[in-house]
Amino acid sequence: QEMVYQPHALKIAIASLLALFLTGCSAMPDSAEKSARDDPFEDANRAIFAFNLTVDDYALEPAARALRQTPPGVQTALRNHVEWASLPKTAFNSALQGKLENAAIATLNFAINGLTFGLADLMEGEEKPEFEDFGQTLASAGISEGPYVVAPLLGSHTGRSLVGWGVDFVTNPYGQLAAGLPASARNASIPISVTSLRATYFDAINDVKYNSLDPYSRAQSAFYQQRDGLLRDNLPASEADDGFESFFE
Repeated sequence: QEMVYQPHALKIAIASLLALFLTGCSAMPDSAEKSARDDPFEDANRAIFAFNLTVDDYALEPAARALRQTPPGVQTALRNHVEWASLPKTAFNSALQGKLENAAIATLNFAINGLTFGLADLMEGEEKPEFEDFGQTLASAGISEGPYVVAPLLGSHTGRSLVGWGVDFVTNPYGQLAAGLPASARNASIPISVTSLRATYFDAINDVKYNSLDPYSRAQSAFYQQRDGLLRDNLPASEADDGFESFFE
């Protein structure tokens, strides 16, 4: 009998694995929490980082270079679409965090720009929402950040942000809204998003790849700097300050 693929079964499996991972992070002893940024899984992380670089060499960088050769209007439209597709996630997590104004702004932007599937910014000049994800929601709830993790294809994360990515992937309302689109459009969504983001940060990523004595360490530092900036309003003031101090140390 032919097996029928059921997307909800995959979502349940992913959610279960992430729940186990989150339990492990929350149960981490204080000494391990304090050394999380010391990269306890460095050997495995470096191996995965090397794999990700290989994928980038043969797939992402060539695709991003080709995209950068298209007319500027095409690149702008794709960037607009990627940003638009993330708005339900921002609205959802903003609501969970009690940031109701930000949730309302994200919802309004998503609704208006949905008239063009996000390809054109019809809200240009209007207030834009602050990006929020489930990793930030977990930080607001007091969940520790966990160890530094390099995930295959997904790149740099902390345990907390990786769990957040998984929950956002499973629960993002955009996935339900896109269910009515043709299969070809749904399947193209992730490759388009990844290629657009790679093209947007083309020079910065290539600088890390080709002009660093240790690309792994530089990518790790850049991740923490970017992530700490996003978490400034999600953590207690003392914890946020400690995060920046430890980064610069």
